[in-house]
Amino acid sequence: MGLELYLDLISQPCRAVYIFARKNNIPFEFKRVELLKGQHRTEEFKKVNMLMTVPALKDDSFTLAESIAILLYLAGKFKTADHWYPAELQKRARVDEYLSWQHTTIRMKAGTMLIHKMLVPIITGKPVPAEKMQSLTEELNVVLNQFEEKFLQDKPFIAGTEVSLADLLALEDIMQPLIVGHDPFEGRPKLAAWRGRVEGAVGQQIYQEAREVLLSPRNLSADELTPEMVEVLKKKYLK
Repeated sequence: MGLELYLDLISQPCRAVYIFARKNNIPFEFKRVELLKGQHRTEEFKKVNMLMTVPALKDDSFTLAESIAILLYLAGKFKTADHWYPAELQKRARVDEYLSWQHTTIRMKAGTMLIHKMLVPIITGKPVPAEKMQSLTEELNVVLNQFEEKFLQDKPFIAGTEVSLADLLALEDIMQPLIVGHDPFEGRPKLAAWRGRVEGAVGQQIYQEAREVLLSPRNLSADELTPEMVEVLKKKYLK
């Protein structure tokens, strides 16, 4: 059967996994799982990942969830270049440090902004109050400042002089608000220059493939969301 990757490229970690696999010529079958249609909550998908999240991996009879675990598995199995996950202890520690930090910071803040700007108005029928969006913007700016000052500093990449898994994940998380018209790179020349280096190291063609869904203008309508997904979103974001 070979390697199967279950992905929705509107998802930041899914894009990172896709980009890493494509850049390293890892052969895989792309299994599209549309989150907004609730396809990750079907009985069929639960057989692959009972956690009902993407990305997910199936390698013959072996299944794996969580983006970082999947990236490390791919790096190990396919013996990708050392710079992705360095063998040198301190460089690897820098990658691990970012991977341990990003879940509740960059990813959460950037993703929450997208959810509130794109999905909350659909399920409530009302725009998100300006003060709420201002608060979300300020929260995102806090973690972007931390990223620049703590993780990037004056280095070309997070782990030093070469691109790593940390850079791939970080860039896709930071890109997420672009889908709702918020540019996190505006007024941040250091961050913008880092973005250029990461994209240059990977290649624009791969990034164009991965971000087609992210950057294609579209107006999402309520009928594109299943009733179950509407209820899930209400419980999570309308407290």
